[in-house]
Amino acid sequence: DPRMPRRRGKYVRKTPEELDQVPRPWQCEFCPRAFPNKYHLQIHLRTHTGEKPYRCTECDMAFSHSSNLCSHIRTHNGIKPYKCKHCGKEFGRSNNMKAHTRIHTGEKPFECRFCGKAFRFGNHLTIHERSHTGERPYKCTYCARAFRNSSNLRTHERLHTDERPYRCRYCDRAFSGSGNLHAHERVHTGERPFQCDVCQKAFSQSSTLRIH
Repeated sequence: DPRMPRRRGKYVRKTPEELDQVPRPWQCEFCPRAFPNKYHLQIHLRTHTGEKPYRCTECDMAFSHSSNLCSHIRTHNGIKPYKCKHCGKEFGRSNNMKAHTRIHTGEKPFECRFCGKAFRFGNHLTIHERSHTGERPYKCTYCARAFRNSSNLRTHERLHTDERPYRCRYCDRAFSGSGNLHAHERVHTGERPFQCDVCQKAFSQSSTLRIH
């Protein structure tokens, strides 16, 4: 791994300047990204192809990388060896614990190479950069639409299947997306989290604030 070169039996993380100098001859055929070796390219290609060769023996879930499968197995056996030093929350994966810690520290180490906007989580950066590149790797199986992230695809496909897994706690209505559920439940709770900076009037939905 070019990020963690081995020196005297230990891994030493390269600086951003050193990483910029690493040759990346392996080019993705679907997007502008390039990689220093074939192994990392093959892993990346699975984000485009949807290939998930690592399957859990306890359930039907499958994963694109073996480390994700190992972490998933902990959800079956309940092992959570990584604990946040700020709040004590426990995690099955060290990466999830480190990402969670940034909520406490405010650290945003993932910076967009196009506009400089920074993010706490690497997957949020990946999705954001697709707004610059126009890449939409997640294609609907029912129509021609494509999406920048898998969650938007899942929500969209429920329009075709009429699946509504998000049920209101206060009435019998159900929704295809969690965002729609949260917006609806504010009708019951009276919550108005979106406030105008000019007159301080608050609204239950961001779209209503924009119109105001």
